[in-house]
Amino acid sequence: MQQNIKDKRTKIEGIDRLAQFIKLVKEALSGEERDYTNGNIRKALFMLAIPMVLEMIFESVFAVADIFFVSQLGDDAVATVGITESITTIVYAIGFGLSMATTALVARRVGEKKYSKAAKVSVQAIATGAIASVFIAFVGIFFSKDLLRLMGANSTIVNEMSGYASIILGSNMIIMLLFINNAIFRSAGDAALSMRVLIIANCLNIVLDPLLIFGLGPIPGMGVEGAAIATCIGRGVAVIYQFVLLFKGVGKIHIKKEHFTLRWKTIQKLINLSLGGIGQNIIATSSWIGLMRIMAEFGSAAIAGYTIAIRILIFILLPSWGLSNAAATLVGQNLGANQAERAEKSVWAAGKINVIFLGLIGVLFFLFPRFFIELFTLDQGIVENGIQALKIISCGFIFYGMGMVLLNAINGAGDTQTPTLLNLISFWIVEIPVAYLLAIQFGWNQDGVFYSIIIAEAVLTLIALYWFKTGRWKLKKV
Repeated sequence: MQQNIKDKRTKIEGIDRLAQFIKLVKEALSGEERDYTNGNIRKALFMLAIPMVLEMIFESVFAVADIFFVSQLGDDAVATVGITESITTIVYAIGFGLSMATTALVARRVGEKKYSKAAKVSVQAIATGAIASVFIAFVGIFFSKDLLRLMGANSTIVNEMSGYASIILGSNMIIMLLFINNAIFRSAGDAALSMRVLIIANCLNIVLDPLLIFGLGPIPGMGVEGAAIATCIGRGVAVIYQFVLLFKGVGKIHIKKEHFTLRWKTIQKLINLSLGGIGQNIIATSSWIGLMRIMAEFGSAAIAGYTIAIRILIFILLPSWGLSNAAATLVGQNLGANQAERAEKSVWAAGKINVIFLGLIGVLFFLFPRFFIELFTLDQGIVENGIQALKIISCGFIFYGMGMVLLNAINGAGDTQTPTLLNLISFWIVEIPVAYLLAIQFGWNQDGVFYSIIIAEAVLTLIALYWFKTGRWKLKKV
């Protein structure tokens, strides 16, 4: 009898916990205004992280949807998208850098409860991104064929499909503003608004892609250029929606007419902060190219297995990136509210959760790598290489979990130079040389590349941990 009562209590408690969890998820997605400078830190992290994770997943859906439909047009069409994406990384790098700078400044002003100043900073960030995009658009519209030729595209791509690059690069302002506006929402604690924006953009893109690529009724099929137009329309409507939210003051940031004055000191501060973010992006991207060059020594099967493993790892890291972004927002807002200790506690809480989460995922990947690799291919040569990559790289998940939180927290404090330096040390001074030594000189082959990733991430995390504990980031003024 007592056992039955105990079982019922346990069941009721479990149902209550599930109900509370569902309630928290609904609150996180509701977009209601909250003050993240007080209250339970773990709840604050959860409320910010859930919409941020979904936002990142929706952003990744863009690339998947485009490739899915474009792949039906043939190899040249897919290559056009791939080559253009590699050129567009400069746009993403600048957008990423400005977003990071925007997060640091807006979060600090929101923490200070200076919402009008936060709106002024937002306008300066938007203006800076728009100005930068004009120069890229000019080059993209008038020199797209030259850029494709420079990247090694064949004559068919250059002469028949360069329209895709012209449209994507010519409309890069849409990408830039999408990045910056969503950074404004996130840093103000309105992460649910960022998520809604990308839901709209993705839904439109998925509907318009097949319609404009293949045509329907009176709408002519435009091939690969149709994919570019669909992407621009989807993102363009999302940007318009962002401005509607900002001008109506739906979240904490309410942009008004009086904010439309260029403030060169603020723009200069944004540029100085963004240089660190741009540098971090370029360093990480270029180091990946360096690793791929070493991997090329071991054949296509090794490259394919490594590529599939990395895609799996990147996807599973999305929740961790969302949590890290939430930590950056909490750091900025709490420093603005003169609560440095709460900012630090937020980082340790996020780091602990991230380490546990990625540690469990790492064990799963180490024990059952074949299952995940074979979701993408059954070619045993590729599978075996993918298994080895997944097993070895996942051993470093604990380092990744803490490292990404620490770096994002330091960025969120407005110190973008330190993470840039740490990235340079870890990825270029450590990772690339170690990969070459282990793989080529010591004869470990592709395994040497995989181990170099763990070593580099461990170095990055340990140095970041030391720097974070010094507390110098708390003194950063922005």
